[in-house]
Amino acid sequence: MKKQLIKFGKPRLLVVGCGDVGMRLLPLFSAHFRMFALTSQASRCAELRAAGAIPVVADLDNPSSLKRLAGLATWVLHLAPPRAEGECDIRTKNLLAILPDKSRLVYVSTTGVYGDCGGVYFDETRPVAPHNARAQRRVAAEQTLRAWAGRTGSCLSILRVPGIYASNRLPLERLQKGTPALNEDDDVYTNHIHADDLAQLIRLALFRARPSRVYHAVDDSQLKMGAYFDLVADAFQVLRPPRLPRAELARQVSPALLSFMSESRRMANRRIKSELGIRLTYPTVADGVTAALLTTGKIR
Repeated sequence: MKKQLIKFGKPRLLVVGCGDVGMRLLPLFSAHFRMFALTSQASRCAELRAAGAIPVVADLDNPSSLKRLAGLATWVLHLAPPRAEGECDIRTKNLLAILPDKSRLVYVSTTGVYGDCGGVYFDETRPVAPHNARAQRRVAAEQTLRAWAGRTGSCLSILRVPGIYASNRLPLERLQKGTPALNEDDDVYTNHIHADDLAQLIRLALFRARPSRVYHAVDDSQLKMGAYFDLVADAFQVLRPPRLPRAELARQVSPALLSFMSESRRMANRRIKSELGIRLTYPTVADGVTAALLTTGKIR
C-alpha cells in the first residue's frame, strides 16, 4: 500500500502593531510563517498584502472585534503601544484573551520603565522604576504578560527599546525649528537603536530568546541627547540646537518634552549579543546617520 505524504502548512504568525518597524519585520518572516497583520484601519489592507501578510481588521480597544481571532496563531509579535490614558494596558489584556496556551510571544516595551537612572550604566537586572504614566502603563503590560505566560505555559520575551531612528526617523524637523537642547552639565544620556536592527532583534528573539527574559534592544552608543542632535545637525548641515540650562529650557518646551529630557540612562547590551547572537548593522548612531546620508542622497 502506497504511503500518503502529509503536507504541513507553515505555522501562523500574528503581528500586532504594523507601523514602521512592523513593516520592516514582515519580509524577515515570509519564508518561515503564514503571516497575519492586525490593523484597525481597513485602508491599510492593500499595503499589508503587498508586504506579504494577510490583513486582519480588528481593534485592540474593542474586545468583541478580536473574538474571531481566537486561536489564530501561537507565534505572536506584540508591538502595539498602550492607550494614552489609564493605569494599565487594556490593549494587552484584550490581546491575551484570544491567544492560545503555549504561545510564543515577543513584546516590544520601552527603556522608560527604568525612569531616571542618573546616567548610571546598568544591565537587565536593574529593577524598574517608572517616573511617568506612560512608563507605568508599560510596566503594567509587562506584568500582565508575565502572569499570562506563567498561567498558560507560554514563552514570553521582552525587548526594552529606546529611541528608534532610521533615515526617515531623524530629528531634522526639530532641528529646523531650533528647539533648544540642554547644556552639557544638565544633559542626559540617551540610548538608541536603528529600526532595521530592531527588526532583526525581534526576529532573533522570537526564535532564540529564553523564557520570560528581558533584553535591552540598544546599540553600542553612549551619547548625551545634545550630542545626538549635534551629530545629526552636522551630518545634514543644519544649525546645531541652542543649549540652555534646565531651568530656562523648562520655560520653553512642553511638559512632555521636558519629561523626556529628564531621564538619563546608559544601558548594557551584552545579552542581545551573547544570547540572541545579533551583529548590529549599525553599532553606533554615527554609523546609522552616515547610512541615512547615503539613503537620502546627501552624500555620494
